[in-house]
Amino acid sequence: MKTYFLEQLISSPHASSTDTVPVELAACVLTIGNFDGVHLGHQAMLAQVREIAHTQNLGAAVMIFEPQPREFFAPAKAPARLTNLAEKQALLAEYGVETLIVAGFDTEFRSLSAQAFADILAKRLNVKALVLGDDFHFGHDRTGDSQFLRSYGLDVTNLHTVTDNSNDSDSVDTIDNDAARISSTRVRDLLLAGDLQAANRLLGRDYAITGVVVRGDQIGRTIDFPTANIDLQRIKPALYGIFAVDVVSLDDNGNVIADGLTALATDGHTGVAGLRPHSVFGTANIGKRPSVDKGDDWRLEVHFPQLQADLYGLNLHVRFLHFLHGERRYDGLEALKAGIHQDVADLLEWRDKQI
Repeated sequence: MKTYFLEQLISSPHASSTDTVPVELAACVLTIGNFDGVHLGHQAMLAQVREIAHTQNLGAAVMIFEPQPREFFAPAKAPARLTNLAEKQALLAEYGVETLIVAGFDTEFRSLSAQAFADILAKRLNVKALVLGDDFHFGHDRTGDSQFLRSYGLDVTNLHTVTDNSNDSDSVDTIDNDAARISSTRVRDLLLAGDLQAANRLLGRDYAITGVVVRGDQIGRTIDFPTANIDLQRIKPALYGIFAVDVVSLDDNGNVIADGLTALATDGHTGVAGLRPHSVFGTANIGKRPSVDKGDDWRLEVHFPQLQADLYGLNLHVRFLHFLHGERRYDGLEALKAGIHQDVADLLEWRDKQI
């Protein structure tokens, strides 16, 4: 998959119909949206894009926004991110997208008229057909819609709301019924509640976070529970608390490195095997760490029992397996150490039951 930033493809975000700047992209069918989580609803949209692209001999393309619009308007109140840009790129490529266009959402972009945006699609991005949700709006003050684009001369297919057919009485999702819309909001609500099974059903895969190991406060070392501090690359995460995870190391192309973590182990401390090939089992804390008074400093920290290795700089894929409990505030480091010790023991016991 090739990724372009919109400014790479247009000379001006206010391109007019008289512009003659050469189009750089091959003719394509395009869908537009945040695609946060790339859940089953998004996947249905992508499948429709691929079908039309195949039928009409077009490329399959997606346009997303960075930051997401609500992050631009009110960062502090924006929904938690299910996927950062790098994670979206990997997932969209996996689901058959050939071209990804990242539109920088800023004051200039949001002020585009519906006409100017349609001109960009047709004249700069070589869009021949679109697949859009039935509630899609665009342009300044959301004055554009699917009918506007049809009147402009573009072929538009509207995909109706995608629902799931589950009625899981064990789910904590209060709106999960036979006609429930599959949405990023539902996935966020389920993850926040610790209901990984229901969230994974809507995602069509296990929820995971990918990030690089960076240096943290190294508090864990002082209480004999060293952790890998994984860069979240988002304003805030979509889930909080203590989890069982399994972790693999990725190469520069996003491929799993065979035994990538155990190969770095020293003194025979190779860790505990995870539940998928080439993975190492870990216990993760994701949140604000109330016991160490770090305020709004969101962290994903993973402790690897029985692993001794230098993981700094590695790109790790952390798959969330089991929710244990929410974050807790402990009175002092000794109480924190005792709490972590119990959490690790409980999660290792859970892991042993899965084997």
